Amino acid sequence: MLICKVVKPLVSTNRIPDFEHKHLQVVLDGSTQKVAVDAVGCIPGDWVICVGSSAAREAAGSKSYPSDLTIVGIIDHWDPDAGKAPATSGGG
Repeated sequence: MLICKVVKPLVSTNRIPDFEHKHLQVVLDGSTQKVAVDAVGCIPGDWVICVGSSAAREAAGSKSYPSDLTIVGIIDHWDPDAGKAPATSGGG
C-alpha cells in the first residue's frame, strides 16, 4: 500500500470499454505523479491509501480490470512531516 496525495482529476473521454465510467485521479507518490482509479470519491488535496498490482484490479471492481493503481481509502488525518527532525542551521 502507498500513501499518496491527490493532485487533480484526470479526464479521459476516449478509453477502452473495460474502464467504464470510473474516475481517474493524478496522485503524488513522493515526487512522482501517477494515475490512479478512484474507487472512493476523493478530491484534490486528500491524502489517500493506494494499492497496486492484482489488489488494484480487484479494488477497482474486477480482477480483469486494467488498473495497476487504485485509491481504496481517504486518510482522515496525515501529517507528512511528523517524525522528521527539524532542519538545523549549518553555522557554528
